[in-house]
Amino acid sequence: MLIEINLYASLAAFLPRAERVTAGPMLDVDEGTTILELLRRFQVPMEQVKMIFLNGVHATGEEVLHERDRVGVFPAVAGG
Repeated sequence: MLIEINLYASLAAFLPRAERVTAGPMLDVDEGTTILELLRRFQVPMEQVKMIFLNGVHATGEEVLHERDRVGVFPAVAGG
């Protein structure tokens, strides 16, 4: 099934180069895959993850993905 994943800011480096070329890369994942399993697939260090969104709603990472879901993952950011 296809899902969209966006890793923002410093986390973008964990996406393979081909997926970084386009905004909103579509990935083929197995039925029953969770967000956390997807992040492990890309070796995203969970200590760097601050917020996860699934279809625009805050998520824990335990959610099972479905066809055409959109996942957004943000690191902690600082500035001012």
